[in-house]
Amino acid sequence: MTNTTIKERMTNYRWVIVAMLFMATTVNYMDRQVLSLTWKDFIAPEFHWTNSDYGTITSLFSLFYAISLLFAGRFVDWLDTKKGFLWAIGVWSFGAILHAFCGIATSGVLTGHWLVGFAEARELIGTVDNVGRVLNVSVTLFVIARFVLALGEAGNFPAAIKTTAEYFPKKDRAYATSIFNAGSTVGALAAPITIPLIAKYYGWETSFIIIGALGFIWMGWWQFSYNKPTLHPKVNKAELDYILQDNDDVKSDTDNNKGTKKLGLIKAFGYRQTWAFAFGKFMTDGVWWFYLFWTPAYLSSVYGLESSDPKAQIGIFVLYAITLLSIIGGWLPSYFVDKKGMHPYAGRMKSMLIFAFFPLLALAAQPLGRLSYWFPIIIIGIAAAAHQAWSANIFSTVGDMFPKSAIATITGIGGLAGGLGSVIINKGSGVLFDYSARVQMSFFGFNGEEAGYFIIFSICAVAYLIGWVVMKSLVPVYNPIVDFD
Repeated sequence: MTNTTIKERMTNYRWVIVAMLFMATTVNYMDRQVLSLTWKDFIAPEFHWTNSDYGTITSLFSLFYAISLLFAGRFVDWLDTKKGFLWAIGVWSFGAILHAFCGIATSGVLTGHWLVGFAEARELIGTVDNVGRVLNVSVTLFVIARFVLALGEAGNFPAAIKTTAEYFPKKDRAYATSIFNAGSTVGALAAPITIPLIAKYYGWETSFIIIGALGFIWMGWWQFSYNKPTLHPKVNKAELDYILQDNDDVKSDTDNNKGTKKLGLIKAFGYRQTWAFAFGKFMTDGVWWFYLFWTPAYLSSVYGLESSDPKAQIGIFVLYAITLLSIIGGWLPSYFVDKKGMHPYAGRMKSMLIFAFFPLLALAAQPLGRLSYWFPIIIIGIAAAAHQAWSANIFSTVGDMFPKSAIATITGIGGLAGGLGSVIINKGSGVLFDYSARVQMSFFGFNGEEAGYFIIFSICAVAYLIGWVVMKSLVPVYNPIVDFD
């Protein structure tokens, strides 16, 4: 056998890249979860927060995150993937740790004592008679910390989606995205079994510090392990040929090396493809954020299960374990392409339609919840899995429609739209829950806060079908953007 008949074995370094993206997303979501798992039982009693106050903080985080996404995409495209990701995770890790010092800062503003420990700060805050000032100062400080967190976290998905487009052909991008996007589920799984225990035994401040520090560890891994596939010594020619199998990707890489014109932010809004992606994100991102931010409070308010209660921890763990089924979302389009001969975009849209029906189960969460809290946990888990499957595919539509040089920018625009949807649902939920509890509102046989949750669950149930119909109307068939002029 001659050397010419020996086929070079393809390396698989692209999966190491996916592993790094997976870990970054896991840390990203753990940092977001710390507040939702500590505010009701640990932070609120200290600062006298209500549901509306928490809703204000979460909705402003969503707003900051949304606006930051618009610029984060441009930042990543300008700075490029490696440096852009390093900056993003460095900023959000600092912001996560910053939360821990909000109690000391509140004590300093109200009592003049700044150089104190966490426990002493809590004692000093307890001596302040003006509850309103404690509430207002603490909320303001947490909003500032959430702003820094949002500013950095906004860079995760634009950078991750851009990295996926660099290392995978179109037919595999949804699958790769579903794998790294599963980091959000793993982060949500790890959070309820670690964060409340840390908060209970070492203080809520320590939970922010420990989880926030994980991002700095990841930065070292990324610095020494990432480079573009065309330059990486661990990517051989066979793997590079596989990565660049799409003709337009090869052309895009060549054009980028020649300094091709970048897609301007204003120009991007002139494409129906941009609006389709943005509307799909607007309708559905808020649903995920609602499940992420409010499920611990839901179990506490409706079923009396505090976040440190083993029943609540097991329940939330099971919920997010179910969400791991979302990996099917990345496999299904590949099945339609490889087995049914469909175009990647058509296979993706068909998959998204299938996943859009599963969230309808949320309509039964509250009614069945009267039998056992396990029913809403399982149903929310299925709905969350459907969201993540949907999310992996809607992200991949950007790579279908736009060249690599514009992916982070379009992803940022969609993130802005999704963030605005999240602002509406988070703030609206907090106001609705306080109002429904105060007036003991009745709705479809539910009273008080339970009525408020039933209304929000109903909105979450139909959001995906509405989003899909509008997306399909805007871009009915595959129609890529190949020229910005």
